[in-house]
Amino acid sequence: MERVQRKWDIDDRHVRHCRPGAVREAQGIRFSVAVPQGQEAALLLYRSGSSRVEAEIPFPAKPVMGDIYSMCVKKLPWRGYEYNYRIGTEIVTDPYAHRVVGKERSEKEDSVVDQHFMRAGFAFQNFDWGEDTAPEIPWEEAVMYHLHVRNFTMQKKSGVRYKGTFRGLQERLPYLKELGINQIKLMPVCEFNEYDTHSPKRTLGTEDIQRNFWGYGPAYYFAPKSAYAAGKDAVREFKTMVHAFHEQGIEVLLDFYFTQEMPLTMILECLSWWVEEYHIDGFHIFGREDAAQVLSRSPMFASTKLICSYYPENCCGWSDAKGQKRNCAESNDGFLSDMRRILKGDEGMLEAMAMRTRRNPEKYGVINYITNHDGFTLQDLVSYDHKHNEKNGEQNRDGCEFNFSWNCGVEGVSRKRSVQTLRLRQKKNAILLLMLSQGTPMLMSGDEFGNSQEGNNNPYCQDNEISWVNWGMLKRQEGFYEFVKRSIAFRRAYGVLHLPAELRCMDYRALGSPDLSYHSSKAWYGGFEYNSRQIGMLYNEKYIGKDEVLYVLYNFHPLEQELALPTLEEDMHWYLLIDTSREESFPKETECYVPDMTKSCMIPPRTILVLVGRKEKK
Repeated sequence: MERVQRKWDIDDRHVRHCRPGAVREAQGIRFSVAVPQGQEAALLLYRSGSSRVEAEIPFPAKPVMGDIYSMCVKKLPWRGYEYNYRIGTEIVTDPYAHRVVGKERSEKEDSVVDQHFMRAGFAFQNFDWGEDTAPEIPWEEAVMYHLHVRNFTMQKKSGVRYKGTFRGLQERLPYLKELGINQIKLMPVCEFNEYDTHSPKRTLGTEDIQRNFWGYGPAYYFAPKSAYAAGKDAVREFKTMVHAFHEQGIEVLLDFYFTQEMPLTMILECLSWWVEEYHIDGFHIFGREDAAQVLSRSPMFASTKLICSYYPENCCGWSDAKGQKRNCAESNDGFLSDMRRILKGDEGMLEAMAMRTRRNPEKYGVINYITNHDGFTLQDLVSYDHKHNEKNGEQNRDGCEFNFSWNCGVEGVSRKRSVQTLRLRQKKNAILLLMLSQGTPMLMSGDEFGNSQEGNNNPYCQDNEISWVNWGMLKRQEGFYEFVKRSIAFRRAYGVLHLPAELRCMDYRALGSPDLSYHSSKAWYGGFEYNSRQIGMLYNEKYIGKDEVLYVLYNFHPLEQELALPTLEEDMHWYLLIDTSREESFPKETECYVPDMTKSCMIPPRTILVLVGRKEKK
């Protein structure tokens, strides 16, 4: 090991303030680290790719502030070096590292490994963002697509060259654009530990090592995951991907799990780093959800979307002279639970379902979803009554016990035509429950073409065909994919389905009828009895400047039900736009007009109809 005096010029003069980690300055690289009182610290420098310490440089004896020690290494050729810290007798990788190398080897070989195998790297390379601008899509205009970078393109039939990587995800950008989404929300993409030391299946020295596939745990929060890069530069590859999505008007949001021990200051520094350095549009914060509530009041994040499971009324959005900025959103399983129960025909759920379709708080958005990464896929939701997590190695004791699912008569895969037909109809109903509700709909990757996880509702450790999105289903369920795509387009075409404010269920502008009204077998009477599973929802589009009404008729009963048709204005006629009981659920334009609809309409079992009343010729 070389002595520091021979090679490195150190500036250890006291500074009043410094950012944690490695920061590039005019004279060199400044390193700042927290050191517990009573311990000595030193900077360890390595040649890139080597675990041999080339130099050990002690930090000054006096801290900058509190327990923070800092020094500047002048003229350090950072492109050829990596670093760690020695704190006391322990080798520590910088928690603020912008790049981490050797991590996978360190994890696999566990405590036997040389402590110097994992090192921090520098990421000071310039990146040309060009004229990149944030799409800044309002919550009510967004259609979110939730995915895992690795499992989205790992499968053989994914149709991409760089499987399981940021570049592979970018290859699928045209597909996502065609589907109609304008937001992607990525499961953790920072450097997390893939090997769960507490797994019951962990056996060192064998191939039977359980992976932490999802990444909701402690991590190096400032560094993109190198295993998700097709090349050696994960930083540049991730930026290139974000830039490509922005060019297509698609926002990029990230999931972050912060431990309870993580300081709020570090969370602030982490998220601001991703906004500044990677142009990220928003975050879904897990773990330290109080952080989201604190950050929501900061002007620094006024244009950044912040999602957590709950926002108190006084902790949502930052107000300026022009009023409150609605950048926060709530995401919890309330919509999922209520809509799943009405979908399978539970009694006593009609009022909750009606509330979920119109819920649209004034101060924050809501993220609606029927499936999530934690739980059944949409295909499994209609194929399994019970979870099947045996392959996780925990005797099927992990995962949620209450899935509110229904297998349509057969557990698992079925060749029965009647079962397949019913499952397809139920999936269509689920998609419409999502797309016809106010707020922001979130679609789980692969649900649009029937992706299955074999009934596993907690595949946190399955880096294999169980979790990987099965692109072979796209061709087999092409009809359902087209239905999902058209449903997204339908939502976008009818502004009354995605309003910036909640519907009042009142005729507050004297336009002839309320903005939203409920109907049963009697017009203008919403029958919310306990055993009712059918309802009509009439949207008056005059409130958005269109001379027509949109009528959505829901029947979740196993038998045919009758719903009243409100009387239309003179010269207006009913046209059928969607019928989930039909194989072709979106009728052709020439088949839309329904001349025999006057006073009421019979709705087939487990079916959603969408009608429009407009002044058009027959």
